[in-house]
Amino acid sequence: MDIKVVDTKGKETSKKVTLADSIYGIEPNNHAIYLDVKQYLAANRQGTHKSKERADIAGSTRKIKKQKGTGTARAGSIKSPVFRGGGRVFGPRPRNYDFKLNTKVKRLARKSALSLKAKSGDIIVMSAMDFAAPKTKEFMNVMSSNNLAYEKVLIVLPEDNTNVYKSSRNVQGANIVTADSLNTYEIVNANKVVIIEGAVEKIENTLN
Repeated sequence: MDIKVVDTKGKETSKKVTLADSIYGIEPNNHAIYLDVKQYLAANRQGTHKSKERADIAGSTRKIKKQKGTGTARAGSIKSPVFRGGGRVFGPRPRNYDFKLNTKVKRLARKSALSLKAKSGDIIVMSAMDFAAPKTKEFMNVMSSNNLAYEKVLIVLPEDNTNVYKSSRNVQGANIVTADSLNTYEIVNANKVVIIEGAVEKIENTLN
């Protein structure tokens, strides 16, 4: 698949980039995408939820009334879950929600997500993106020139670029990643995927 390269002003250049069919032209596997997105979101959960159970409640341990003769059910502790202020039964405890997903499934999921974006025409290859200093206004000019302002955009850089990251971090909907940290959730979650020309080869090396 050949795609024309555009510049930061939104104009097509004379260059073309060939996107590998093994990555951008496969039959998408929706279940692989589902599993990878589920694993990504699960791994991001804090899992720090905790409620007080019977053993965690502060209170007296004395028997609150005699065993027999009251006409009501026997009761041994004020911390029992049946009383107001008592412990919670089977409450949430801190846990890790992450689960293992095979590398081949994760790779298939990323290829499937990129193929979906390529099929719908939502992939843009840009010649370069760099700023002399962090400047949100310059970043917004690039977005506006490419009709990407106020869209959910994923920009894939070949390597870390502090100026680009700082220029975009105040822009709602803009997400900056490097080619080697590209993940399925961010691809699917974006309306448009902007790949900087130097990142195309790195994506292919990572996924192939």
